[in-house]
Amino acid sequence: MAQNKPESEGGHEVFNTKLKGLRNQSKLGGGEKRIEAQHGKGKMTARERIDALMDEGSFQEINGLMTSRHTDFGLDKEKFPGDGIVAGFGKINGRRVCVYAQDFTIMGGSFGEVAGQKVCRIMDLAMDAGVPVIGLNDGGGARIQEGIFSLYAYGEVFYRNTLASGVVPQISVILGPCAGGAVYSPALTDFIVMTKGISNMFITGPEVIKTVTHEEVDTETLGGAMAHAATSGVAHFAVENEKEALQTVRDLLDYLPANNKESAPMAEITDDPWRMDKELDSLVPSNPSEGYDMKDIITRVCDQGSFMEIMSNFAQNSIIGFARLHGQSVGIVAQQPLFMAGAIDIDAADKMARFVRFCDAFNVPIVTFSDSPGFLPGVSQEHNGIIRHGAKIVYAFSEASVPKLTVVTRKGYGGAYIVMSSKHIHSDMVFAWPGAEIAVMGAEGAVAILYRKEIAEKADPVEARKQLVAEFREKFSNPYIAAGAGFVDDVIFPHETRPRLIAALELLRDKQTQMPAKKHGCMPL
Repeated sequence: MAQNKPESEGGHEVFNTKLKGLRNQSKLGGGEKRIEAQHGKGKMTARERIDALMDEGSFQEINGLMTSRHTDFGLDKEKFPGDGIVAGFGKINGRRVCVYAQDFTIMGGSFGEVAGQKVCRIMDLAMDAGVPVIGLNDGGGARIQEGIFSLYAYGEVFYRNTLASGVVPQISVILGPCAGGAVYSPALTDFIVMTKGISNMFITGPEVIKTVTHEEVDTETLGGAMAHAATSGVAHFAVENEKEALQTVRDLLDYLPANNKESAPMAEITDDPWRMDKELDSLVPSNPSEGYDMKDIITRVCDQGSFMEIMSNFAQNSIIGFARLHGQSVGIVAQQPLFMAGAIDIDAADKMARFVRFCDAFNVPIVTFSDSPGFLPGVSQEHNGIIRHGAKIVYAFSEASVPKLTVVTRKGYGGAYIVMSSKHIHSDMVFAWPGAEIAVMGAEGAVAILYRKEIAEKADPVEARKQLVAEFREKFSNPYIAAGAGFVDDVIFPHETRPRLIAALELLRDKQTQMPAKKHGCMPL
């Protein structure tokens, strides 16, 4: 006669079946049809994105069974485990990270109370564990049906973004719509990656703009990837597709420490620290009015293939990015003579200042390549606040306590020379190339001011001016007076730059500084 199964064994089977069912439901998001619709737009689902981003098999989900408690407007019939957010932790390139992704298949990825709780939870864990946090954004904004609770959710996330700033790296990837209040969480993070043709960000959409201001604009022009990468400066990277966006995050993390108490990981050393590229000696033209590509200098000085430019389409008169010197991660700040002669304008000032502050917050040494003809003149620049914006660079470099190295490749004129991490605002070591011109202003302008009356009295004013300019250049437009005063640590041949920077970084590896005690400074924002 068959024996009955113990009641407890049958109970376990019921429990297991229920758990498996909930897990399967959670993984399906909004269901097969909505997943197909997502794929039809050329987009991955939230879980597919996480799988593509993380090391295989490393992702551990948390709060996957949370559901909304709201019932108005038919929400009682729209109950999904996870409620439109997939959150958890795992590894990228073997290093720990926290991640969350909006699931567009569930109510268009709308952001409600549960979403806010889950994102806040993963951000709290990231701060406690000291690991980067990555947000994959693809949602229709606040969940209107939840009213004030959706606003509360956003507010709590914004607060966490602010708390985490300067504590752990925060990266936002925009992989679909991101509108209204939803844009402020990415805006508070350190880096934003957008995908061309798929992602967009804006406070108010085309329809609202048309109603209020009568301007007609399409979504891509208003807030597409290139609009924010080239015009607004909101996005740091604009890439071709989702896989490239996720790979960009993986590459970026290689240059960053896990938190503000660590140093960035060393890379495998594959380039000779004593390598001297003789072509550097002829890259800068002898004619001060002729342009050259500063990126050629950066790539030849740094470890081969290591330069990762950031914001390459915005304020192209300036250059920022990460690179390596003898395997060590460094932040690169430079001027680009090919655009506006490298003059500093409002956008370039903002771009460089913010990057310097990020590097300082996360213990990344800063290497500056300076070719400063001046601040960009013009009524528009003055009226839009070049004084205030330019002051941000002074503040950022002066405040930074990480190792700061500077190479003056050619022009170093006036205030624009000072702000680009000169010895006067306490750069640790400044090198100048033999052709560097360090002066209050260029020879032409200086002669026009200093010798105006004398030139006017000459029988041949043109020849007199030409001779005086040559004399001024000979006397002042060189690096040796600055070197003689100790404002330049050494005048070096261009091909010596790489080993000299590497040696200086090694010296400053354990640099210690002490700033005046204060709650925080008041940067001219």
